[in-house]
Amino acid sequence: MDDGVEKFDLVIAGGGIVGATLACLLDGLDLRVALVERRLPDEGELPFRGSGLRFDARVSALNEASRQVLGEVGVWNGVRAVRCCDYREMRVWDAEGTGSIHFSAAALGAESLGTIVENSVVLAGLYERLRGQGNLTVVSPFTSAALENDGGGTTLVGDCGRRLRASLLVGADGGNSAVRRLAGMSNRERDYGQEAVVATVKTERSHEHTAWQRFLETGPLAFLPLAAAGDGGFRHSSIVWSTRPDEAEDLVQMPDGRFCARLAAAIEHRLGAVEWSDRRFRFPLRQRHANHYVKDNIVLAGDAAHTIHPLAGQGVNLGIRDVAVLAEELRNGLGAGRRLHDPVVLRRYERRRKGDNLGMMWTMGGLHRLFGPQPLPLRWLRNTGLGFVDRASPLKNFLARRAMGQHGRA
Repeated sequence: MDDGVEKFDLVIAGGGIVGATLACLLDGLDLRVALVERRLPDEGELPFRGSGLRFDARVSALNEASRQVLGEVGVWNGVRAVRCCDYREMRVWDAEGTGSIHFSAAALGAESLGTIVENSVVLAGLYERLRGQGNLTVVSPFTSAALENDGGGTTLVGDCGRRLRASLLVGADGGNSAVRRLAGMSNRERDYGQEAVVATVKTERSHEHTAWQRFLETGPLAFLPLAAAGDGGFRHSSIVWSTRPDEAEDLVQMPDGRFCARLAAAIEHRLGAVEWSDRRFRFPLRQRHANHYVKDNIVLAGDAAHTIHPLAGQGVNLGIRDVAVLAEELRNGLGAGRRLHDPVVLRRYERRRKGDNLGMMWTMGGLHRLFGPQPLPLRWLRNTGLGFVDRASPLKNFLARRAMGQHGRA
């Protein structure tokens, strides 16, 4: 360190699931790596450390590709040992008609379609794995305030005055990425005009290891299965209810009993009565996509590069796939004698990931528009289409395998 500047080869801005996974993937490389995060959670804030049936409101639906990456870095077995729930089926139907589709792991010869896991459980596993990693320095608390470019690389300046210089800076700091903003990297945004209400609920009947999703006129409602010791009946689920902002506010503010009754009616009582709801949270839904993932020696990954509608639960899976590809390209580049921030290496990462991310964004955007308010003829067509896909096993299985991340390894 000189002149108050700490020097690293690579700095990862953002210590969430995506950034921490990248740090794990870089283990064993002859690099000085820093992982910076605004605030790391205290042990007491991790829900699974306390009451066995208290769940984190933030969950992710991890597909097979993501589970494989976490397995390769030695995290997945620890996550499974704490708490998660595989789902073997998915049932989707349209509230404005009779169209429905049913996905089954058995039809694909798989054990599950995916796994619902609390974000705090994954993060705890990642940081347990990172503890003692020889090439890594964790810097927290740290809030990115400025970027300075000079001949020595890019210096990330914190609001506390701490200065971190890097040959390569990775922005993995979420949808409102400070790195993207400070670097002047443009992006396209679309407001879905919706907010998502999330909460943990307990239902009268078992979720049957099934993800349930009903498309309402105002947006999709999903029940994602949870499991924990003491919940032998498998009656806890994490709900994601995407709807208009005014209705979202109403759903968060209304008394628990009224909310539970309204929620049960919205899912057509498929799981019986909703007996209990934990605290409810809401957040706005926006689609974002950076015009470029790379600028000089700065690269974006995860939500910093792209955010999509949560209706298919693919956001974190795309982010994990981003960093798996980035780590692979960095390793290959270093092995070929290239510099860490070689534009050839970074552009290869961008090319490999941009098409996949854009394809998923277009798909989610199309589904959002298709299942929004539509004239009667279009509602009839979409219901007919759902029924057709449900009967067309090859097409249905193709869609399921793509969601599972089986359309090509990173």
